[in-house]
Amino acid sequence: MTRPVLSPPKLRPAGAPLALAGIRVADFSHFIAGPLCSMILADLGAEVIKIEKAEGGDDFRTLRPPVGKDSSGPFLWTNRNKRSIAIDLKQEAGIAAARDIVAKSDVVLENFSTGVMAKFGLDYASVSADNPMLIYCSVSAYGRSGPLKDRLGFDPITQAESGFMSMNGDADRVGVRAGPSIMDMSTAMMTCNAVLAALFARERLGRGQYIENALFDTAVTMVGFHALNYLISGNEPSRFGNASRDTIPTAAFDTADGPIFVACANDRTWNRLAARVMDRPDLANNPEYATTAGRIQHRDEILAIVTGILARKPRAHWLERMRESGVPGGAINTISEAFDSTEMRDRELVSVIPHPEVGSVPNIRLPFSMEHTPLADPVAAPRLGEHSEMVLRDVLGYDAARIEALRASGAVKMAGRAA
Repeated sequence: MTRPVLSPPKLRPAGAPLALAGIRVADFSHFIAGPLCSMILADLGAEVIKIEKAEGGDDFRTLRPPVGKDSSGPFLWTNRNKRSIAIDLKQEAGIAAARDIVAKSDVVLENFSTGVMAKFGLDYASVSADNPMLIYCSVSAYGRSGPLKDRLGFDPITQAESGFMSMNGDADRVGVRAGPSIMDMSTAMMTCNAVLAALFARERLGRGQYIENALFDTAVTMVGFHALNYLISGNEPSRFGNASRDTIPTAAFDTADGPIFVACANDRTWNRLAARVMDRPDLANNPEYATTAGRIQHRDEILAIVTGILARKPRAHWLERMRESGVPGGAINTISEAFDSTEMRDRELVSVIPHPEVGSVPNIRLPFSMEHTPLADPVAAPRLGEHSEMVLRDVLGYDAARIEALRASGAVKMAGRAA
């Protein structure tokens, strides 16, 4: 299947205000959790200065597929609407520039290993005394205090340790990780919520604060109500693969030409599926199947009946009838099918935006919109050090001689200019 032809995004109305206009974020983060958080803030109108290491920058730049000289698809995904300055924090002049950026910022975001920011004098205790309005956000795997503070951790590890992984997959096999980095992304969204709350609180309290979020803590949240069910009942949740342990039939089914997923969360939906979609009013009228409890008791026979019926006709037939009858159902799409779907086109989630090296790149917008403060127009993720000179000159007020000295020493790398 060929990739869809993309159009430019819809731009915000001229002069429309940005929700976070005037807010500056010093973003020391890398990979996913931190950068995705700061990208949401940037889309909301914050000025995000991405502070990267001079040699190579954010390691996410090196992943596949490559885009231009120093970027990648994953890097584009998490770094839209930002400015990049490349700083060598091994040099005192570089540290001084980083501290100056922090001093002129409203928010600091970092996800280094515990102790790294303190080594450079960039930890909260060091920088908040001179900037009490600063909101300082630290993202880690297991927190910044306690016996696990020095332990490294990654998304799939926290999926495993939180119990989240144990609930995914078929009952007769080991638990399966979620393919996308769901804990990184969830941590980003939770952290963004905390930053926005802290900005709101600052208006009332007249001071900033320290924020901390950990991947493991987010992973526990992502276990959902199953965690509380366990704490109440003591019963270990079990895996049901693509089926549901709580509602029947909620499962994946093969049709004549491809799989679909059907969700019957209550008795009314089951009646619609049986009588209106599958033309089997006898199933809807069967007293043994009338309630969720009864259907759970007869799980295997109901799944077998539904499987046999849905296999007879193509999925377009069934999905059209489900939509007409008010039964939630959808095709189990591949990525290419999803991006070529009616839903994707109707929601206008994907567009194409300019890129200085390769001409243009795809762009996936945030999932929400705002009437009075629309999101910022999308600008592709920056080249490494693309805005170094601008940040030093316009944000920090350095003169030309100081900027040249930083460039010549390699303390700050300028895009396209050798030291």
